[in-house]
This record gives sequence, C-alpha cells and structure tokens, in this order.
Amino acid sequence: MRALALPGDPLLARIAQLGCEVRLGDVAQPETLRGICADVETVFHLAAVVLADEPSVFWRVNVEGTRAMAELAADSGVRHFVLVSSASVVYRRATPYSRSKQQAERIVQDLLPRRHTIVRPTLVYERGGGEEFQIFVAYLRRFFAVPLVGDGAARKRPVHVDDLVAGMAALVDNRLALGRTYDLCGAEAISIRELAQLVSAQLGLRRWFVPLPAVGWRAAAAIGRLAQRWGMTDRRWALLEHAVAGLSQDADLDPSSAMRDLAFRPRGVREGLAECLSP
Repeated sequence: MRALALPGDPLLARIAQLGCEVRLGDVAQPETLRGICADVETVFHLAAVVLADEPSVFWRVNVEGTRAMAELAADSGVRHFVLVSSASVVYRRATPYSRSKQQAERIVQDLLPRRHTIVRPTLVYERGGGEEFQIFVAYLRRFFAVPLVGDGAARKRPVHVDDLVAGMAALVDNRLALGRTYDLCGAEAISIRELAQLVSAQLGLRRWFVPLPAVGWRAAAAIGRLAQRWGMTDRRWALLEHAVAGLSQDADLDPSSAMRDLAFRPRGVREGLAECLSP
C-alpha cells in the first residue's frame, strides 16, 4: 500500500501508522509524481481543494492535478482508478468548485474509459471531522438567531465517514464497478433547516432560524467577489459563494446502485449524528 501526501502534511504521522509506504508530492506539480503509480493496481484519487479564495486553485489542483494522476495511471497500466468527485456536480447553479469536479470526471472518463469508477460523496460528517460539516456546526454555535439561505428547504443526504470508507473499500477488486458512477450518500434525506435544528438539539443549543432570500445572499457573494478582485475586501468573502451554493441547492442523490453493487449500507443522519454529537 502506498500513500501520496503533501510535504508537511500535519496528518503524515497518522498515515505512517497504517504501515504503508509514504511518498511526498503534489498533484499540481507533475514532476513530483514520478513513479507514484508503478506496480499499483488500484488508485484512489482523493486529492482535491474544497474551499479556496481563488478560483484558479480549483483548476490547478482539482482539474490539472486529476489529469496528471490519470495520465500516470494510464501510462503505468493501473487497472482501476477511483475518482472521489462531489455531489455538487449536480447543482443547477454551478460554482468554481463544482465545475472543477465536473471537468475532473470528464478527464478520468476520457483517459481511463474502462478502468475507472467515480464516487460522489454528499456532506461527510464524523465526530470532530468533516470540514464542511464542522463549518456548519461552527455557524450554528456562533449565532443565536441563525440566518438561513432562503427557507432552508434544500435537501441533503449527509453520509457518515465510516459508511463512506466502507463503500470505497468495496470497490477494490470489484470488476462490476468499472466504468460506473456511484452516489455514496446517507440513507436519509433531510432539509438544511431540519439538519440545523437536529444539530442544535444534539448540542443543547436553543436557536432561532431566520430565513433570508437566497437572491440577497447571492448578490452579497457576487459583490464580495468583485470587491476582492479590486483588493477592497477580505479574501474570505469569496468562500461565501461556495456556502450559498451548497446551502440553497439540493444534493439528494440516490445510493441504490451502490447498495446493489457494493453492499453499501449507510446509516441515517439522525442515527449518525446521535453518535457523533453525543457527549
């Protein structure tokens, strides 16, 4: 087993504990990847940027980084290339991030037409983890009157990280999965408002929820992006665009094909959050 990690990655020690060979490199710098796929049968390509204040970062890492790894895998004779994509590829209102993942999917399909599998996780959570989920929790902790994007009706299927990993592990040596795309999402759909209420209740937080028109949020994100280009505001404003897109659009995907082909058995979000947020 071989792992590729960025130099200086704070989680390197945890990877080393798994007893695997660790190589240091950067998918955005192809010259650092020489030999990474040698004598490898299955590649799990998880390297990606989810949150960035510059759209160019998404293209450099998520698109060109995926291209570099897929080309190496194709040239090295890798039998199975698994791309971890995103539920955001189904958004009606695309973002720089979702467009980068759409392009990454096309690259893998073109370069490895019969040797790939694409998986699309939804909102990933665990105790103390899941970057976007933890941002959501911090948002609920911050405000007594919590502003919602629109009416909070966007539907998601949060997936527990253990279920996601089990689904991905089932891809190894699974020829049925070649050329397929699987939605690795939770068993239960829930609206953003219901999720906010559920998390708040689990944390013992008494919160009011204030719906604000989505068009106003989008306008604020656009103004912030424009002001950032002129150097007039904090670069973190750019992250608002990603948050608004995620909180206002459905990611209610269908796990049935993964349940059939991979014996994928995800838990519901109420069961999962009771485990993750309990004292």
